[in-house]
Amino acid sequence: MTAEGLAALKAELEQLETVSRREIAERIKTAREWGDLKENAEYHDAKNSQAHLETRIATLREKLLRADVQDSTPPSDVVALGSRVKVKDEASGREDVFVLVPAFEAKPSDGKLSYESPLAQALAGAKAGDTVKVPTPRGERRLAVLSLG
Repeated sequence: MTAEGLAALKAELEQLETVSRREIAERIKTAREWGDLKENAEYHDAKNSQAHLETRIATLREKLLRADVQDSTPPSDVVALGSRVKVKDEASGREDVFVLVPAFEAKPSDGKLSYESPLAQALAGAKAGDTVKVPTPRGERRLAVLSLG
């Protein structure tokens, strides 16, 4: 896990344990005031939301307990976890920049690529100037590694 990922987990946990818990408690309180709880859909929905919230909090706490934070910066000469890599698709000429991150931090739309993905696995260990082959359902893609940094 990256230090950035750890900080994001801590921030999400803080948000859930404070603001979200208060919001759910308020929803439950309001729904209780509406009468018979057996047939009160709002109450049951709020309790269900509370259960989901508590499950998410427990999951985040577990991730934080098991977190293995990458203290050192990634090597600058080869692609590794934490690397920022610029690649060019040899067939289309399209250039992309990716940061290789743990799976739970992945967000491809922001250029954060899961280190477990086939693309990241193909890039792992490559140097600037190398060409890697990435297996895809439509056949092999060849990507040139333009730069690291």
